[in-house]
Amino acid sequence: MKRAIVMLVLAMFSVGMLSGCNTVAGAGKDIKGAGEKVEDSARN
Repeated sequence: MKRAIVMLVLAMFSVGMLSGCNTVAGAGKDIKGAGEKVEDSARN
């Protein structure tokens, strides 16, 4: 029973970490897109 609980906690932690990575990657893409728009505006 203890082993099942430990495995469940580890699985939940892993899912949390993976979703966090996706969120940070998405934020990075948004910031990159905004930076590109600023560069385009500056060129014009």
